[in-house]
Amino acid sequence: MLRRLPSLLLTAACAFALTAEAAKPVLGSGIDLQYMDKTVRPQDDFYRYVSGKWLASTEIPADRARYGSFDLLRDRAEVHSRAIIEEAKADAPAASEERKIADLYASFMDQATVAKLGLAPLKGEFARIEALADKREIPALLAHLVALGVNVPILPSVDQDARDSSRYAIYFSQGGLGLPDRDYYLKDEDAKLAGIRAEYAKHVADMLKMAGEKDAATQSIVELETALARLQWTKVENRDPVKTYNKVALNDLGGVIAGYDWPQYFAAAGITDRVGYVIVRQPSFFAGLAKLIADTPLPLWKAYFKWQLLDAYAPYLDERFVDADFAFSGKTLRGVAENRPRWKRGVELVEQSLGEGLGRLYVARHFPPAHKVRMQALVANLLAAYRQSIETLAWMGPETKAAALAKLAKFNAKIGYPDKWRDYSGLEFKREDLVGNVLRARRFEYDRQAAKLGQPIDRGEWHMTPQTVNAYYSSRMNEIVFPAAILQPPFFNPAADDAVNYGGIGAVIGHEISHGFDDQGSQSDGDGNLRNWWTEADHEKFRALTKALVAQYAAFSPLPGYPINGELTLGENIADNSGLAITLKAYRISLGKRAAPLLDGFSGEQRLFIGWTQVWRGKSRDAETIRLIKVDPHAPMIARGTLPLMNQSAFDRAFGVKAGDKMFVPPEQRISIW
Repeated sequence: MLRRLPSLLLTAACAFALTAEAAKPVLGSGIDLQYMDKTVRPQDDFYRYVSGKWLASTEIPADRARYGSFDLLRDRAEVHSRAIIEEAKADAPAASEERKIADLYASFMDQATVAKLGLAPLKGEFARIEALADKREIPALLAHLVALGVNVPILPSVDQDARDSSRYAIYFSQGGLGLPDRDYYLKDEDAKLAGIRAEYAKHVADMLKMAGEKDAATQSIVELETALARLQWTKVENRDPVKTYNKVALNDLGGVIAGYDWPQYFAAAGITDRVGYVIVRQPSFFAGLAKLIADTPLPLWKAYFKWQLLDAYAPYLDERFVDADFAFSGKTLRGVAENRPRWKRGVELVEQSLGEGLGRLYVARHFPPAHKVRMQALVANLLAAYRQSIETLAWMGPETKAAALAKLAKFNAKIGYPDKWRDYSGLEFKREDLVGNVLRARRFEYDRQAAKLGQPIDRGEWHMTPQTVNAYYSSRMNEIVFPAAILQPPFFNPAADDAVNYGGIGAVIGHEISHGFDDQGSQSDGDGNLRNWWTEADHEKFRALTKALVAQYAAFSPLPGYPINGELTLGENIADNSGLAITLKAYRISLGKRAAPLLDGFSGEQRLFIGWTQVWRGKSRDAETIRLIKVDPHAPMIARGTLPLMNQSAFDRAFGVKAGDKMFVPPEQRISIW
């Protein structure tokens, strides 16, 4: 799914009320009553009915492009992280994570030293690029730059082999664009995108001029990126796990990019003896890149690499570069008025560089064991609901059902934090060397990833830190992961009756489980291997349902002229609709034979649906809305809080939605997958 401490997350209705007769807590409704606008009919606009007063009264903070429930929780996690970081002792043992945290944060906050150093920490890297004497040396340079976190045309990554999840493989993906997506370069008919492209060219020129690169052909750099954009696959094409799996033996890599010195590349990357094959995600991009390398003059490639290096490290240079970088990436690209305070950016750097070291301290302070126990019960009920749903699906045949149940039985749920914490003993930070610290941290992570090659799969690894407000499903691990920081209101409220929790974190659990059966996840089996385990007849029925879902979301425009890309967001839209449908079933399982209590005038199922929409409360600036529509596989918040409800017959019953109401969808047009 991203900072002020949110004082409004818990309402009076959510608090524990202890009676004189007993110390047993009385659970509240969990509904943010003060934000509801009851002048709006829930049957016409449920999103505003639940959050209308919040939408009317809340301004997006000047340092944000969007703001909502997720951001409120991120604010809280950020404040908690800041306290931990600022309490870290500078005199702690040099090898301790506490000392590393203190030194890294201090290096970021020491603006005087950063200003004094200027561009000096990057001079060696600029000199390395300038020394490029022949295009045949480009492979070694790309391998070096990518290890430093620089965005170059060839981006390697290490992950499980999608067709053999028992081993790690190296993937090669397209890259190298300075703007968010190829559409920003290629959609000439879109005046907003054309305007951003013109500002980008000016930004590149200004930044390189400040760096002393007076002769850099900045317009040519943008033209080179435009040529890269023409070769790139679209976001929708990249969602296809079969088309993006192209296994190539090392000896055959010469056919991927003609004339490219792969042995030189692998030697510079330090992985020559660790791989026997690679997986190329976009073969046509790499084939086209060969001609582009040949046709583009070496001086332009050098200017381009210098720009990408400068862009990657601008946030860690003196204020001239920080301000110029924000003026484009924040104001122009996302519509943000002010940069975030320096302490927030410092916390972010610690998160990026020592995430689990900070996370270990965060969990000790902010994640009670009782939260994990209650989450485990929620997960168990959600899995039971999925089993029931699979067994009774009308559109899925017996053969596919058996395979689906087998996959579900192998699901693993990780809650809160890892069982084993990451080792940062090889990572060094210096209090007066911010850029050097970032270089070392990025190289450390690159080496950590490369070291996986040839090793057994680490099934205990987490790809999010405990203090991250998010969750994910991994098809190759066949696991769902819920970091500690998301287990707070409005997602999970230990002081609330279960209905709102099922509408919040329960739907998130259901959402993540469903990714194992969406248009992408359904192509991997219970062991995480990419293979077809569906009958063709069931695939056809599933495609018909998903085609209708694409059309439903594509008809929704959160901003005039910018409809949702129903194909790009399909997987997340399947997950939202499935998660809501399944969490309702799981809530009914949790009740057993008990009747749900009436709280704050709402029934259990009404509170569940309110809990769902509370989660998606949010606002976004127009420029950010456009950017997200282009690059984000998630639909905008208003769509997520609205459209899934309209596919639920139980929602109509709960709120008396009838034909003629704006929230009404005829039963035959409702899309029910799970």
